[in-house]
Amino acid sequence: MDRSPSTTRETYDRIAAHFAKTREYAWPEVESFVDDAPTGGRGLDLGCGNCRHAELLAAHCDSVVGLDLSRGLLETGRERATDHGFAVDLVQGDASSLPLQDGSVDLAVYVATLHHLPTREARRASLDELARILSPDGLALVSAWSTAHDSFDRDEPFDTEVDWTLPGGVTVPRFYHIYSPPEFDADLAASDLRIQASEVSSGNCYATVTGSKQ
Repeated sequence: MDRSPSTTRETYDRIAAHFAKTREYAWPEVESFVDDAPTGGRGLDLGCGNCRHAELLAAHCDSVVGLDLSRGLLETGRERATDHGFAVDLVQGDASSLPLQDGSVDLAVYVATLHHLPTREARRASLDELARILSPDGLALVSAWSTAHDSFDRDEPFDTEVDWTLPGGVTVPRFYHIYSPPEFDADLAASDLRIQASEVSSGNCYATVTGSKQ
């Protein structure tokens, strides 16, 4: 199982166009989070893919950054922004080493991405990076696929590969770390983030967090 960031990037560059077509609508949990958050400031869609959640942020924030490791996915986000008429600044980058300034983000959405980072060290580093770039009053929603999903019959966290099937039947393996809810909470608690709320919904772990434990 190849866990290098370059392999993850190449995988999503390869499936980007087809993948984006299956990700048209925002998740209801993200809609609720954004709707309940203060308006204005700078938003961040971390692991933005085709920018379906950046679109929500664009209607709520003064400006929005969409960041993804895959240039192919960023291109689908650019197309969506043009077609749907919203503004987003697109940045290619690694979630474990964000090219953003300290305290520069007021509202962040980090969903369906953490579980693709290849090691626990990288996942924890990404949570610390999220804490670093959040403003003193900043909020973020973090999610990851969990053992609570109907697809799994296990209680302990584990690594796996999930195939993406392209038109024509070609399959492309994608790395996932499947969190248990206790491990998800433990990694957040060990990071520089502060947990405001945590839950499991639709087979995913979710946490609303701030960037300071003070």
